[in-house]
Amino acid sequence: MEILDVTDESFEREVLQSDVPVLVDFWGDHCAACRQIAPILHELAEERSGSLKIVKMHAAENVMTSSQFGIRAMPTVLAFAGGTVCGQLVGARSKVDFGELADRAS
Repeated sequence: MEILDVTDESFEREVLQSDVPVLVDFWGDHCAACRQIAPILHELAEERSGSLKIVKMHAAENVMTSSQFGIRAMPTVLAFAGGTVCGQLVGARSKVDFGELADRAS
């Protein structure tokens, strides 16, 4: 499953109105930890295709949504279920940590 890029304009449709839980990866251009977790999130997206959606949002280019959810550090990954935040991880973490975050949203 492909990881979608979302924007302020598509966030509500792709995340808040999603029929399945969503992990949102808020990232930035000069963020080494963001590059470090990207392959982990791709693996998780493949493994949980159909039961979990993973999207990326460039924090600096989508200030409205980043501000709304208080994004202060990158990467920050928020878990959404039914349009509500149900978990958060900040910084480079393990695949197990992201899996547990996804489980909280399921």
